[in-house]
Amino acid sequence: MTTGEIIERMDEEKRQLIKLKLNHAVSPLENPNKIRAYRKTIARLETEIRFREMNGERFIQEETK
Repeated sequence: MTTGEIIERMDEEKRQLIKLKLNHAVSPLENPNKIRAYRKTIARLETEIRFREMNGERFIQEETK
């Protein structure tokens, strides 16, 4: 994956995590471990981005807001 694709995926994962937390607050999820899995995925993506930054790869983060 390119760095841009990783950033895009991370943003999507963060949006899904927020939705999942909101749904869990309203009514308990059948499998609350999904929240943990999303957090781990986001952490892995952030780690990969940081690794690439440390190795000198440059990227331009587009603002989608």
